[in-house]
Amino acid sequence: MSDTTTLAPVLAGHIAAVNAFDEDAIMATFAGDALVNDVHREFWGTEAIRRWVAREILGDRVTVAVTEVLDHHGDTIVRGRYDGDYDKTNLPDPLILTHYFTVRDGTIVTLIVIPNTPASDITPPATEAPGALALR
Repeated sequence: MSDTTTLAPVLAGHIAAVNAFDEDAIMATFAGDALVNDVHREFWGTEAIRRWVAREILGDRVTVAVTEVLDHHGDTIVRGRYDGDYDKTNLPDPLILTHYFTVRDGTIVTLIVIPNTPASDITPPATEAPGALALR
């Protein structure tokens, strides 16, 4: 497992700012025209992202403990264990979300946050050949 010391400086700063509940420091990590997609909801640009940060990160006192960092063709994938004061009804414990970061010129231009299940955890239906995954 990796910690924030293995992240690019802007990403380490982003995670640290989230965990410190520092709205201005979080916002300083984003480009002015950045895109955040948080669980299939899009927030474009500084104003929309600031509202998302205030309501869903700071408002819910969200913290992220980095559990894994991967480089994928220049983008950074960060898996993190979430905690906070949000409604945890029907959520897994621990809640691990995957962050897909694209960084350009030292700022975050894209952040996609989604829950993931490793493909190895998906069992194909008995009527399909092993290794086949039907689209439903």
